Amino acid sequence: MNLVKWNNAFPVKSPLTTIFDDFFNTSIADIVGTDFTTNQPSVNIVGEGDKYIIEVAAPGFNKDDFNIEIDKDLLIITGKHSKEGAGDEAGKFTRREFNFSSFKRSFHLPKTVNKEAVDASYESGILSIELLKTEEAKEKDPVVIDIK
Repeated sequence: MNLVKWNNAFPVKSPLTTIFDDFFNTSIADIVGTDFTTNQPSVNIVGEGDKYIIEVAAPGFNKDDFNIEIDKDLLIITGKHSKEGAGDEAGKFTRREFNFSSFKRSFHLPKTVNKEAVDASYESGILSIELLKTEEAKEKDPVVIDIK
């Protein structure tokens, strides 16, 4: 392994450049602290032949902690953690990164979704929601036309 020495003296940077570099290379969580940042669960949306699948990464929840509803063209997923603030009295934390907060995510549904045919399951920390496409939106096999 080779060590590379970095000489900060050349070229000389102005204090303003250093402040800009420090500011723009820092995340907002580093500035205000991780306790003040909002955490939304990550989402994958997959389009398969006759359905869409929305996967929400929400470990530590129970299936009873979720509420899924469709209001007009809006899919609303709400997760309210039943153990919110758990472990506060257990002792002094040196660092705390576990997030027991609630969340709410919403998605605009396209016209091609059948709003009456929605299934959801929760397994291994992943909430999966299956949205079936309407008959008009499903991919159909090509029609072969005989020539007379």
